[in-house]
Amino acid sequence: MSASTAVSANVPGSGPAAASTPSTTPSGAQQPGSLYGGGSRRRVTVRDIAAAKERGERWPMLTAYDALTARVFDDAGIPVLLVGDSAAMVVYGYDSTLPVTVDDLLPLTAAVSRATTRAMVVADLPFASYQEGPEQALRSAARFMKEGGAHAVKLEGGRRVAPQVEALVAAGVPVMGHVGLTPQSVNTIGGYRVQGRGHEAGEALLADAKELEHAGAFSVVLECVPSEVGRRVTEALGIATIGIGAGPDCDAQVLVWQDMAGLSPRTAKFVKRYADLADTLTGAAHAFAAEVAGGAFPAAEHSYS
Repeated sequence: MSASTAVSANVPGSGPAAASTPSTTPSGAQQPGSLYGGGSRRRVTVRDIAAAKERGERWPMLTAYDALTARVFDDAGIPVLLVGDSAAMVVYGYDSTLPVTVDDLLPLTAAVSRATTRAMVVADLPFASYQEGPEQALRSAARFMKEGGAHAVKLEGGRRVAPQVEALVAAGVPVMGHVGLTPQSVNTIGGYRVQGRGHEAGEALLADAKELEHAGAFSVVLECVPSEVGRRVTEALGIATIGIGAGPDCDAQVLVWQDMAGLSPRTAKFVKRYADLADTLTGAAHAFAAEVAGGAFPAAEHSYS
């Protein structure tokens, strides 16, 4: 999944992400068994994801790349955190996801895993870490599980990566699939464009998602596809669909957290900003600089005697 800083601010045809809400009782209290905001502090597992699908509960997912924000999101009840290859852009400053490596993402994954107690931590397998075949995919995934503390991995592609998915699941690695706009293939699909438009393309995307389910994936991300395609895939699959620009009918919704919180300078059509942290941080930096320049900071209360 790419950070939407790399996607046109006016991606046509992608529906707005629906707000996910926790399951509630008639009194408005969150149900203890709900995936989002539930009372249990044990780790969320693939069985919890499957149970949420069965009861029709929608749930949120965010990216995370460091301990402090991961802890905030975990405390907020976000059930799944993705250490995305979008770190290439929002952490390392590249203009696409392609340059980031396993070694780049491993310390970020470990930080997120150490900082959380409930959220399932999913690690993105970066470009060229699984495309060679099942053996390479298993080597890469094993590093994320053993060294990074991840609880699952995500990889891009449909039928062409089914052998990798089967091998990982057989080895005990939970797999999240990813179809639609697959940013690691941006050079072959002609840019960051809506995928699955038209009957033939929509059927191909559905077939890819079904193949991932058949191969053993526990969920699948649908990125930048028409809302109707998102609905059809969600209804056709027995596993959870996670939308990012795939309309309101997916089982879950995910955003890059910097997009969601207003840090990214450019965002795609499917992004809703829930805060303006860029403005907040700019104001704080100006205030700090002004007090240092004027001698107001540090004051006596910030100094040792």
